[in-house]
Formats: sequence, C-alpha cells, structure tokens
Amino acid sequence: MSEHIVPRKTYYIVWALLMALMIITAALSRVPLGEWNTVIALAIATVKALLVLLFFMHLKYENYRITWVAVIGGFFWLFLLLGLTMTDYLTRGPSGLAGH
Repeated sequence: MSEHIVPRKTYYIVWALLMALMIITAALSRVPLGEWNTVIALAIATVKALLVLLFFMHLKYENYRITWVAVIGGFFWLFLLLGLTMTDYLTRGPSGLAGH
C-alpha cells in the first residue's frame, strides 16, 4: 500500500483556516444574533470538523469505501440527534414546558 504524500503547505493552509474560523467563532459569540448564534456556531464547527477529518485524518486521500460509509453514518446520526433535539426545543412554550 502506498502512502499519499501531502505537502506541508497544505497543512499550513488548513491550520490557518482553522485558526481563522476559531477567531470568527469567538468574535461572533460577542455579537447578539438572537436565535442564529447557535446555528452559525454549529455551522462553523461543522466546517472545522470537516477540515480536520479530510486533511489531518487523511480521509480526503482514502480509497476505502467503508471509511466513507462510517463518516457519512456519523454525520447522519449527528443530524438526527440535532434534529430531534430541535423538534423538542421548538415545541416548548415561553414557560419552557411542553405544550404551555
């Protein structure tokens, strides 16, 4: 099995993107966006996770289909968890109790 050689420049670029996204996340935490704070923070966190998975864990260069099945399955369960949590959260009234 041959290893894929990734240039150091790629790692530096990905690292710089991760640092920029971290700074953006920290800066946006101070901006009052109401309900969108969590949505934007989760979107940025998803992009950061994808960068780590693709480049630092070398999934971008993998040819094994089972690896991609596991990655897609993991994201499926994440979105299922978030979706079910949001359906519960959005059905609550101002008192925080379901149906009130």
